Amino acid sequence: MNYPTRLSRRLSHRSSLPIFLAVFCLVSAALTSTASAIDIKRVVSPGGIEAWLVQDAKVPLLSIKFFFKGGVETDPAGKEGLANLTSTVLDEGAGPYDSEEFQRRMADNSISIGFTATTDGFYGGVHTLVETQDEAVDLARLALTQPRFDEEAVERMRRGVLSQIRRDQGDPDFLSRRALYETAFPDHPYGRRARGTVESVGSITRDDMAAFVRQRFAKDNLTVAVTGDIAPDRLGPVLDRIFGELPANSAVKPPTDVVPKGAGETVLVRRPQPQSVVLMSQPGIKRDDPDWFAATVMNYVLGAGSFSSRLMEEIRTKRGLTYGVYSYLVPFQHTALVMAGGSTANANAGKMVELMKAEWRKMRDHGVTQAELDDAKTYLTGSFPLQFTSSSAIADILLQVQRDNLGIDYLDRRSGLIEAVTLEDVQRVAKRLLDPAALLTVVVGQPEGVEPTRTRDDIPS
Repeated sequence: MNYPTRLSRRLSHRSSLPIFLAVFCLVSAALTSTASAIDIKRVVSPGGIEAWLVQDAKVPLLSIKFFFKGGVETDPAGKEGLANLTSTVLDEGAGPYDSEEFQRRMADNSISIGFTATTDGFYGGVHTLVETQDEAVDLARLALTQPRFDEEAVERMRRGVLSQIRRDQGDPDFLSRRALYETAFPDHPYGRRARGTVESVGSITRDDMAAFVRQRFAKDNLTVAVTGDIAPDRLGPVLDRIFGELPANSAVKPPTDVVPKGAGETVLVRRPQPQSVVLMSQPGIKRDDPDWFAATVMNYVLGAGSFSSRLMEEIRTKRGLTYGVYSYLVPFQHTALVMAGGSTANANAGKMVELMKAEWRKMRDHGVTQAELDDAKTYLTGSFPLQFTSSSAIADILLQVQRDNLGIDYLDRRSGLIEAVTLEDVQRVAKRLLDPAALLTVVVGQPEGVEPTRTRDDIPS
């Protein structure tokens, strides 16, 4: 989170940025290739830290991405926003370096270190030139094992988070997500707010953040992916230098699996605005489900295929009711959703909701055509290599493949899995997942033609 005070500080060290940007452009061009051409090596350090490595010596850049299980959903009750606030402060001083010195060392050496708290996980990343990797490794180690949490840095970042929480109250997309998740998961951590509330963030102490680090950052909770100019035998010692001081075991208690609630409900969040935001959901499909790729093909045809999708064709192209409408799959660790959303003028809200449900029903009853199946396969197999555009992007993909337990040969198998999907597979999955009568629908605005089962005006900051 680059709040103005941090941004101003970093601009004072911007002389190193052209070097980093030039190298980044080179690596982006060099790494654009087909997924099947990527050679993934499993590396285990002398200390037992495992990582997946894609070695590329064409440019002198190194990207290290890592992931700890347990994200914002593990925040204690009353301390919602703890993981998020901690993620903003970890690079604001560690070990002997206060915030100013830590940031200066990163900027002077073209190093980027960052952290992000998400549902189901806490992510970190280190990006550096090979010539400055020793400094980058030491700074990353300090951030993970000796964060300072100095009062000035904590309060500065807390103010930034609180400001964002207040801004969220004017964002209808945020309000729709908030109302939907609170309705679907009223008694589960998935229904809590990632950033927390004004009250919960205000209650978080330095000791809370220090406890978060002690309890979650551990070797048994860690996944690592690396790309760039480093050989496997040299990566092992680097892994031990960054992660070797972490405790062996974490103290993370994951939440239980949960089935989303709210089937058939329509929740209205009244807001004085000219457009209504619509968001729908029902239980979906997890990433390790054998029907995942059949669901992916179905979803592409339904609403993920941009202008080629049925939702866009029926609601935007034919009727001009919206600039955008979409569907997507949300595979959490402890539940899953299939979702759809869009926005339209208040006068058209009821019509848009009915059209979305009609396409839901049509897909459930009739599946996809052969032409739609073929087009979806062409896109899903052909567009995937375009994601491999930088060392950072490749590391992200490696990390996700590990997190989802897809196997080190997944990139080689992916296209075949998609090509194997049949019309019957899509039809079966559509009947399994899609039920327009069971959709949870949230509308934010002043919609016409919408009959809510519940009205909410109480989404506080």
